[in-house]
Amino acid sequence: MYTDFSTADLIDAAPDTPSCNVQFRSFGRRARFCGRIRTVRCFRDNGLVKTLLNSHSDGEVLVVDGGGSLDSALIGDLIATAGAANGWAGAVVYGAVRDSEALNEIDFGIKALGTNPRKSDKAGAGETDAVLSFGGTEFVPGHFLYSDADGILVSPQPVRAG
Repeated sequence: MYTDFSTADLIDAAPDTPSCNVQFRSFGRRARFCGRIRTVRCFRDNGLVKTLLNSHSDGEVLVVDGGGSLDSALIGDLIATAGAANGWAGAVVYGAVRDSEALNEIDFGIKALGTNPRKSDKAGAGETDAVLSFGGTEFVPGHFLYSDADGILVSPQPVRAG
């Protein structure tokens, strides 16, 4: 996994690269992560999130559009542990997570709006691999996502600093 980057250097090298304007909180031991995008759109139901993070990955990043809801968590420590064990680089959650102290012990990167201890539904409602849009950015499955302490960049092609 490519981790020798900073989003500031990447955007200096490719200034037209879209950057997400949402001010996410960071969780997990991976403060910096990147990979090809997979997506889930769901609302207060993490069944699809759990299914994907329990499947094999070659270092992808799961982007979850939870509608910005902080009413219930879409990822907790068990799902994040499964994601890490299955090769996922991390997740960006436009919604809430839970088990934040445990998440910070897992070798996995997570950006989320905040936390809520409430579990979500598990029916599997929602859709996967759709184009998502939030924070002034489109998250297209197969495109590349770069995340660090300064923010999130999305590009159809890999970006490297000069």
